Amino acid sequence: MNALELWDIYNKDRSLTGRKMQRGNLFEANSYHLVVHVCIFNERGEMLIQQRQADKSGWPGMWDVSVGGSALAGETSQEAAERETKEELGYTLSLKNHRPCLTVNFEAGFDDYFLLEKNIQIDSLPMPTEEVNQVKWASKHEVLSMIDEGVFIPYHKNLLKLFYDMRGLIGAHTKR
Repeated sequence: MNALELWDIYNKDRSLTGRKMQRGNLFEANSYHLVVHVCIFNERGEMLIQQRQADKSGWPGMWDVSVGGSALAGETSQEAAERETKEELGYTLSLKNHRPCLTVNFEAGFDDYFLLEKNIQIDSLPMPTEEVNQVKWASKHEVLSMIDEGVFIPYHKNLLKLFYDMRGLIGAHTKR
């Protein structure tokens, strides 16, 4: 973790305030930051999941969705997701024509989720990396079981089910 990592501060309406904060500092009231997640699925409907390194400050050694991390000051959601994917998986991703499929508000910010279908050959990824110990493809059932076993970050199960159901889609309803 870079001690000088800076985040843009947003207001509750997700407008930039022009202020920044250093990672690790306490949030002021009504200050929020942007976090991105990339969930990569293969053609069999399995999600690429990662096991975090044991020395990570948050959720050490736990399994997680494909990619996740905070946007740095000046980054768009897409730019942050591309950077995090490269840093964590060693995989170059282009999200220029993509918007997040889903945004979930949390106490200190906004979680943007990109749900993509890519048939990545995981044996070609440079594992382990500084942040990721290993990766594997996992079905919805496997991920939900891992949550029950306490080895996967305890996301709300219905949120993960939604990710699997919405992979490759955008919008709240089916097209006519």
